Amino acid sequence: MFDRILIPTDGSDPAKPAVEMALNLAKVHNATLHILYIVDQPVSVSGMGEGFSGLDDLLDALEKRGQQATKAIVEQARERDIETTAAVRRGNPHDDILTYAEEYDIDVIVMGTHGRTGVKRALLGSVTENVVRHSEIPVLTVHRDPEE
Repeated sequence: MFDRILIPTDGSDPAKPAVEMALNLAKVHNATLHILYIVDQPVSVSGMGEGFSGLDDLLDALEKRGQQATKAIVEQARERDIETTAAVRRGNPHDDILTYAEEYDIDVIVMGTHGRTGVKRALLGSVTENVVRHSEIPVLTVHRDPEE
């Protein structure tokens, strides 16, 4: 049923239950697990030209964090004999998740939710919510552990 499973991650603790769910699904279905980290790259920064060193340094640091986050999941998958593909990209998270899913003919996307409510949710938005609303393939959302 599922040959290619996508787990977008931000490397946070609330994403861990979604990672575990994706690993379990991949194992059960003998699927390839695609692990994706998107560095949220602003389209433009007001008052700053391209190549602004502070921004470049920040994006480089976030990219390294993404490589560490994806590597950790790859290692967990290897322990379970699950084939993986990992990628770190710069761009708009929800758009690039959907683009990646289309490019790689993903069967299901597994995503964690941070559980934000009220003003925080309105101000910060939700990558997961945007993916769910715009995806043409199934999206399995996994809530973080309520005790955290």
